[in-house]
Amino acid sequence: MSGIGDALLAALGADLVLVGEAVPARNRTDWSGLPPGRPAALVRPRTVEDVSATLAACARLGAAVVPQGGLTGLTGGAQPGDGEVALSLERMSGVEEVDTAAATLTALAGTPLEVVQQASAAAGFACGIDLGARGSCTIGGNVATNAGGNTVIRYGMTRASVRGLEVVLADGRIVRSLNKMQKNNAGYDWTQLFIGSEGTLGVVTRVVLALFPAPGERTTVLVAVPDFAAALQLLRRVEAAVPGALLAFEAMWPDYLSFAAAVGRPAPLDWQRGLLVLLEAGTGGGPAAEHLAGTLEAAMGDGLVEDAVIARSERERERLWAIREAPAEYRRYFSGVTGFDVSLPLGVMAEAVAALDRGIKRHFAEAMTLFYGHVADSNLHLVVHVPDAAPQPSHALDEIVYPIVAGLGGTVSAEHGIGRLKRPYLALSRSPDELALMRTMKAALDPHGILNPGKVL
Repeated sequence: MSGIGDALLAALGADLVLVGEAVPARNRTDWSGLPPGRPAALVRPRTVEDVSATLAACARLGAAVVPQGGLTGLTGGAQPGDGEVALSLERMSGVEEVDTAAATLTALAGTPLEVVQQASAAAGFACGIDLGARGSCTIGGNVATNAGGNTVIRYGMTRASVRGLEVVLADGRIVRSLNKMQKNNAGYDWTQLFIGSEGTLGVVTRVVLALFPAPGERTTVLVAVPDFAAALQLLRRVEAAVPGALLAFEAMWPDYLSFAAAVGRPAPLDWQRGLLVLLEAGTGGGPAAEHLAGTLEAAMGDGLVEDAVIARSERERERLWAIREAPAEYRRYFSGVTGFDVSLPLGVMAEAVAALDRGIKRHFAEAMTLFYGHVADSNLHLVVHVPDAAPQPSHALDEIVYPIVAGLGGTVSAEHGIGRLKRPYLALSRSPDELALMRTMKAALDPHGILNPGKVL
């Protein structure tokens, strides 16, 4: 056992602390694909007081602490280094309250997002956060990374849903504002500092979320459009036809659709000449559904839509969404991939897709490039697989992709955060003055640099 492991074991007890080889494999890495670390210890607190005691002990020891939620991050934000302390919030799980009067939900940070969604629905509300990893990611991790996902166009990023937080600082102090009110303008809103900070400023332990009216019956449509310009025009027409009802607007380019078909998720439309859009709106089955259908019919007459399929049952809806959720099959069908999560101004999205494809294939002619994403909120996903390359040339691909994105006014991270993998490219999206301000905040809240070192900054 290491000295740090011994000291934590003595301070916190065997119920909370595992050391050395007893640390489970799952807590040595996340979904980033980085090689597993060898943490000195894993601490699994049950209460906020346990978290406080852990951070106070680590501050005394000068031990680096890596907070962990569901370990579904893709940028290495929850990846512990050798000799560091992994702090898993997995035992701090549960929805503590749904306040129907305030339309809020309070949950411990280790609560899986899907559990939060189910509790919201059971009370007649909707949770404004949804992403593919809903069954394994945690609400604390969603807050720490300011997660995006499928419904950002309607509800915004996670930040827009957070009303209050409980956070433990680097020295063990507990700071609590479990606010439920929509208006609370009493001084600085310090909670916003910790949303998206990726565990580098403090550890989120409890969350208060705003809830939203349940959307009721949903209309889900798969649409074939000739190009991205037509998709963008369709987006604006749908937004005008069903104001505030659009929940998702997902675009999928041909190579992505070829992959989806190859893994048993074929699209029931011809996509060879353009791209497909999966849109979903909370129409309630009333006049809004008729307005949406009329809008699609008019768009077809104007040449913006070439064909469309409307889901007539929940099973059909799931089949359409299965096409968009084909990325779940990447690890089964590819020996390795390099994934990108970027944002771009919608006006240059088509130009960006073409430029990225050209740039990659100029260096890797045989590369498979799969483009898709939540494009209504400017988010584009790109996954690249280079056949016969082991390992995949991820660094070389980074050096191609990120400068192109930055050159078109985009950002290197849309919703996955910076973590360790994107840290070298943060300066492409943030100015020197912004980076200096971030370092000032980090130094103020974590002066000894023990919280998630090497991540973000």
